[in-house]
Parts: sequence; C-alpha cells; structure tokens
Amino acid sequence: MIVEIADEQAGLRLDHALAGPLGSRSRAQRLIDAGLVTVDGRRRPKRHVLEGGERVEVADRAEPEPVEDGELVDLRIAYEDGDLLVVDKPAGLVVHPAAGHATGTLSQALAARGIAAERGGIVHRLDRDTSGLLLAAKDEDTLRALQDELRERRIEREYLALVEGRPPARTGTIDAPIGRDRRDRLRHSTDTATPRDAVTHFEIERSLPATTLLRVRLETGRTHQIRVHLSEIGHPVVGDREYGGGGALAAGLERQFLHAARLAFDHPRTGERIEVVSPLPPELTDALRRAEKALH
Repeated sequence: MIVEIADEQAGLRLDHALAGPLGSRSRAQRLIDAGLVTVDGRRRPKRHVLEGGERVEVADRAEPEPVEDGELVDLRIAYEDGDLLVVDKPAGLVVHPAAGHATGTLSQALAARGIAAERGGIVHRLDRDTSGLLLAAKDEDTLRALQDELRERRIEREYLALVEGRPPARTGTIDAPIGRDRRDRLRHSTDTATPRDAVTHFEIERSLPATTLLRVRLETGRTHQIRVHLSEIGHPVVGDREYGGGGALAAGLERQFLHAARLAFDHPRTGERIEVVSPLPPELTDALRRAEKALH
C-alpha cells in the first residue's frame, strides 16, 4: 500500500496519519513497530512527525498478530523498580521485530507487561545470539534520560567473550570505525563506505590452552561491534561463524560465546548508581569447561 501524505497533514505523527488508511491507529502502530512501514524509503518510528508531501509505503505482507500472554517468553528480570528494569536476555531472543521475526520479540514482551515507553522502552540492544543484561525504561521521560546517559557514555556495559588465541597484551583498546561492509551488506566491518566511530576496550580475564576469556567494555555501541573488532585483531569470538570464530574450538556451541555480564548506570530519578551482574548461562559455562581442557 502506498499513502501519499498531503500538505495539510504536516505536523501529524506517522501512526496518526496511517490510522485512517489502515483502519485503526493500533494496527498502524503494529505495522510500524514490525518494520513494515517506510517514509520516503526510510523506516521511521510511530512518533515520527510528518512534513507533508512524503510517500509512505506499507509492505504487502501478513500483519503480525499482537503478542498474547501465552506467547511471551519467561523473562528473567535481574533488576526492577518503578521507573525501569534490567532484563537478563537469553540467547536466541530477538530484541525488536524485523524481517523474519515479526512476533515473539523482547520489545513486544515488555510492551505486554505494561511498559508504556516506545518500542518496549529498550535503551540499547543485544544481538539475537548474545545473552545477558539489557536496560529498559517504563516511561518516555525515563527512556529519554537513559538514552542521554548512553550517548554521554555514562552507562557501563561489560561483556565476557571467549576468543580464539591470545592477545599480545593483557589490556588493549580497539579504536576502528565500523559500518556496513562494502561487499556484503548483511555484515559489518572496518572496510566500509559509511564508517561510524567505534571504541572497544578489553582485558584478559583468564588465559586458556587455545583460547582466552576476555572482559570487554564498550565505549560506543555499533552493530556487532565486539564481534567485528575482535575478529579484526585476529581473535574472533568462539562460536561466531559469521565473523570467523566457527572452527573446531566452537564444537558443541550453538551460538557465539558473548555474554553481557555487567551493567552500571545512574538512576535517572534518584541519581543512585545501579550495578547489575549476570553469571554465564549454562551453555557458556559448559563451553568454558571444554576450553579449559582443550589442547594447544
């Protein structure tokens, strides 16, 4: 469906403008959240304010059904108060709706819990097959405050990553811009026409026979940043078949060994420093035991 936005509709939110053509505002919001709506070729949030004259396209696909309580994953909440919560996300759970994952996502699960903020209130994201801590706000004011804190690099995000080989130094910083790869648009790399600043810090947590457990801290948060950066320095994440870590060392591991283990931030209302930690899930604990016994 193509909707031409009239000049007199300038100032309307996207979901309001589509409420008539799509039959209801709630249906418009579901389609926008599922990534099925573009404005002049670009995806926009439902709160996007129109200027008039835009061409809005609604993809000709089956509309995702609203998530029912029975479909929701059994979320583990690592921290919660009246303003926000921290989810301990399992590997395999998609954060936002996208092509091939229209329902059963974390943002939908949070919305079904009554989170009023946009897109489930999620402040940052994790890859589908990365486990661990993810921060979400319960209202728009808290969401904006936490997003500001993220932009100002005051939210600490630490990961545990098992990598192939051993870095030459116990600590290091990788400062290399990342964007979509020039040859493969589905991958991200430093060989890109659209570079964005990306900084990753690491330190050795444990040295093993053929691998190294690293504690990694993000200064920026680009798509696949840790996976790309560690692969670029010759130490891909074990189990990460997309970025070179899918060799024999990954045997028995169905995902990359990457876990968001620690999250620390200033509470936007009280100012209190909140720190949350998450232990390695069982599949990564088992993989670490195998890595301890591996031969050089």
